Amino acid sequence: MENRLKNKGYELVPFGEKAELGVINTCTVTNEADGKSRSVIRKFVRTNPEAVTIVVGCYSQVSANEIAMIEGVDYVIGNHDKINFLDYITEEKPVDPVIIRDRISREDFSIGFVGDTNYLQRANLKIQDGCDFMCTFCIIPFARGRARSRDWNDVMTEAKLMLKKGVSEVVLTGVNLGTYESEKKEFLELIHALSKLNGLKRLRISSIEPTTIPEEIFDLMADPSHCLMPYLHVPLQSGCDSILKKMRRKYSLSDMSQFFERASSKIPNLCLGTDLMVGFPGESRKDFEKTCETFMDFPFNYCHVFTFSERDGTPAAKMDDQVTMNERRERSAYLRRLSASKRMGFHESQVGRELRVLIENPKNQQFSGYSDNYVKIIVSEGFEELSNKISIVKILEARPEYVVGQWVKFEN
Repeated sequence: MENRLKNKGYELVPFGEKAELGVINTCTVTNEADGKSRSVIRKFVRTNPEAVTIVVGCYSQVSANEIAMIEGVDYVIGNHDKINFLDYITEEKPVDPVIIRDRISREDFSIGFVGDTNYLQRANLKIQDGCDFMCTFCIIPFARGRARSRDWNDVMTEAKLMLKKGVSEVVLTGVNLGTYESEKKEFLELIHALSKLNGLKRLRISSIEPTTIPEEIFDLMADPSHCLMPYLHVPLQSGCDSILKKMRRKYSLSDMSQFFERASSKIPNLCLGTDLMVGFPGESRKDFEKTCETFMDFPFNYCHVFTFSERDGTPAAKMDDQVTMNERRERSAYLRRLSASKRMGFHESQVGRELRVLIENPKNQQFSGYSDNYVKIIVSEGFEELSNKISIVKILEARPEYVVGQWVKFEN
């Protein structure tokens, strides 16, 4: 969207400054997210009462009429058309709000490219959108539509453009990216095709649903000469079978225990992370303790903790036996402490190792980057030539959020 604006001659200004056009891309994953979106919309309108105000994204998709009632909003555009929002607007403010919210197609989609697209050393490559899994806590199938994949040629075209622009690491993203399928080619075939592109140094998978992971990738991650990085972030959501069933997750703890053990045994120095939700309706103290036990017993190195938040329109919001908010917060804080302990332990296990690190542009005269297994590393001493190059760094010290390392040499 930013590139489309620049290509049309718009000059981007920081949010909060005076503007003639505002594009607000919204979230709707929780009721709280809706409230934050409304607050941002109103803040922009107060600062820029004469500007054309466009609201796009997930909140626009599920609550278009609610947004249109906010004073000052001119266009409400759902997810199907948000990339092409400039096709629908005029320079003058419309008399009444215009709502553009088509049903989201399940066909393969293309993003295309306009203007001079800029990328950082580590760039996200979107390959998929939407989801069919219908978990009881999630509004995504309604906000983002059902699962659909990005056109194969469109994916490959952007990947090649990224490499031409100097990108060293490509990160695959999507709502449920493991379900990718375009032109009868699935996720694993896409990994193979991308790994053959000239100039690709690293390929990384972002958060991926556990039942969609082809185990063939374990051997690729274990191969130090392959560009697929030894890192997996797999959202378990709960460490208790009864809660997983209420969530309508598609696996049992037994299934996941065996899966994660195979992954950690096959992939040396794998970093394995997960998402865990606490305070789901009906989660007893015993259920929560089981989740904590599962997190500690499984080979996870950290977890992202999510406090259950009711989302209107989902089955979970209507369930009986809601956990009090105070109890949810206490459980979240406790699990976060467990995660911090395991992450610190993992960082300590890296001390003395020499890791491959993609050094990013320096910030405040400090060089940093991520190892193959996604450990953030601060380089104690550096020089300008380190940027966007893979170096060998010896880890000297572990800290809670990162490790400190000493630059050894550039990778051969």
